[in-house]
Amino acid sequence: MPPFPQADAEAAVAAAFGRPLASIFASFGPPVAAASIAQVHRATVATATETRAVAVKLLRPGVDRRFHDDLTDLAFAARHAESLSAEARRLRLVEVVETLRRSVTVEMDFRLEAAALSEMADNTKADPDFRVPVVDWDRTTKEVLTLEWIDATPLSDRAQLQAKGFDLPQLARILIQSFLRHALRDGFFHADMHPGNLFVDDDGRLVAVDFGIMGRLGPKERLFLAEILHGFITRDYHRTAEVHFEAGYVPPHHSIDDFAQALRAIGEPIHNRTAEDISMAKLLSLLFDVTGLFDMRTRPELLLLQKTMVVVEGVARSFDPKLDLWRTAEPVVREWMTRYLGPVGALESAGQGMAELRRFLSNAPGLLARGARILGQLEEATRNGLVPSPDTVAEIGRAEARIGRWTMRALWAIAALLLWLALKNL
Repeated sequence: MPPFPQADAEAAVAAAFGRPLASIFASFGPPVAAASIAQVHRATVATATETRAVAVKLLRPGVDRRFHDDLTDLAFAARHAESLSAEARRLRLVEVVETLRRSVTVEMDFRLEAAALSEMADNTKADPDFRVPVVDWDRTTKEVLTLEWIDATPLSDRAQLQAKGFDLPQLARILIQSFLRHALRDGFFHADMHPGNLFVDDDGRLVAVDFGIMGRLGPKERLFLAEILHGFITRDYHRTAEVHFEAGYVPPHHSIDDFAQALRAIGEPIHNRTAEDISMAKLLSLLFDVTGLFDMRTRPELLLLQKTMVVVEGVARSFDPKLDLWRTAEPVVREWMTRYLGPVGALESAGQGMAELRRFLSNAPGLLARGARILGQLEEATRNGLVPSPDTVAEIGRAEARIGRWTMRALWAIAALLLWLALKNL
């Protein structure tokens, strides 16, 4: 999108910090990128020992009002669609819009984006092929985010990547495996991994920016995801179907065997095929048909995961048309299952279970005391009957009086109407 004026950007920085721009940054250049929610400027920060370059992300003025209006319209459309269409209710459009609303709310508070960056940095500090910029917390507010300036090649600049000698198919593998590792291992992933948010540094590491949209998966969702991917990789469609039922993704009145058959129809045509031989349009159409056939409702908690998987796979295909998605995903899935479903994972689960048991036992006296009080109240109610409070009795009386007045008025109206009809007939 077109950037907003430099003067407005400088004024926004000064207003966010409550002091002159010159006291915050040694220099503040023109915008280098602009999008719907924010734009980025290159600036410098001077210290006693050095001057370093930083990227300054600024919230677009008035964008919160525009998003509020758009989301209100979407919510209105979703409510009316669900009131008219069973298919819209299955797709849970109202909850989809609510998921979007929460995501946008977080995206427009740069303090939360800085926290997401910090968490991702902790999670990935040992990853050899992926890193994120460092946050400058002293120069970050709700409307301003200051980060380490990244000198790297944009993933969107294919020609420059080739000119620098990068292995494009290897970059495709790094992208997919990094995303799956973050989702499975950490349960916390970048949910907006389009090429504009990805760079490659001179060491061949993938560098991600723009952490406004993040996704989370709980332990159960990660287990289901790993087992589903493993089932497709090993062509164990029956186990994959069982996982869908265990997760509640498919209603229990359906047949596991029938669903396994449907999954086979999805999986077999794309096994041992390269990306260039797979029609994603046909595959997504079949997936959508299967979700309708088996009454599968939209899972709002998985929307960001599903959306990002599609984007990441598409970006990887553009770098390697012969990409084998299953073979690329297999090492990450195998590593996760060995780590978390093997002996080490079993010991950790047992340790977590013991911790839960200790917490339960520490709360047991209070639970027993509350249970005793409830039993005493039930016994008293059984012996003496339920005794409404004076306020409840008074409210019941007022309600009865209102009903009585309306009933009497209705009877008089009926009587008057009958009298009028009788006189008319005479």
